[in-house]
Amino acid sequence: MMKNVIYNELPERISEKLIERAKKLSPAQLCDGMAKLGIPRNGCMDAALMPVDPDKLMIGTAYTVDTMEGDNFPIHVAIYQGKPGYVLVIAGKGYMERAYLGDLMAGAAAVIGLNGLVVDGCVRDKHGLRDLPIPVYSRGFMQRSPAKVGPGRINTEVECAGIHVKPGDLVIGDYDGVTIIPKEMIEEVLSAAESKDSYEMKRREAILEYSKCKIDEKPLPDLTPGWVADMLNKK
Repeated sequence: MMKNVIYNELPERISEKLIERAKKLSPAQLCDGMAKLGIPRNGCMDAALMPVDPDKLMIGTAYTVDTMEGDNFPIHVAIYQGKPGYVLVIAGKGYMERAYLGDLMAGAAAVIGLNGLVVDGCVRDKHGLRDLPIPVYSRGFMQRSPAKVGPGRINTEVECAGIHVKPGDLVIGDYDGVTIIPKEMIEEVLSAAESKDSYEMKRREAILEYSKCKIDEKPLPDLTPGWVADMLNKK
């Protein structure tokens, strides 16, 4: 315990094999995979949690901080205990009156090798954060400085932006937002999402074929997805 900060060890990192499979899929496809498996909210964090830079992809193993009211002392402790391959998920209770961190803390996280920062609250130094190599997600921006008092908890189960997050879960984010995959279901979710990816590839091929037929003034194929036709026939 450090100044009322309860600290647990880092969780085991997710294997590179699983990470590489996940990189080939979008967060949206992973959410669809979780929908098939009945995972609450399909692993989607609140829509208000968005990237500072939408061009950066974030993926890695979750480790967590539980804090409140703009207090970033526990976040400092967590960042400096971090290692490459991890994403720090900060359960800040959606607090909007202070920034939890800025470009200096995020810069330290970047050189340590963290794969991303997820902040359920505000950050500051938008331009500085945007220029760093590390992806940062937050609810918005607030220039008021953080508090530094404690207490806090590191690497415990938390509630962040509407999603229950455990250390060791898979975190993935892009321009659409942040998705959390429970560590005990990663294989199942990836398999379900890969099936969805195959379906989407076939749909893109069908759309492209329709476009070519239209340009060449050939008979147009039926573009209706099979599942839509099935639902219409049931009525």
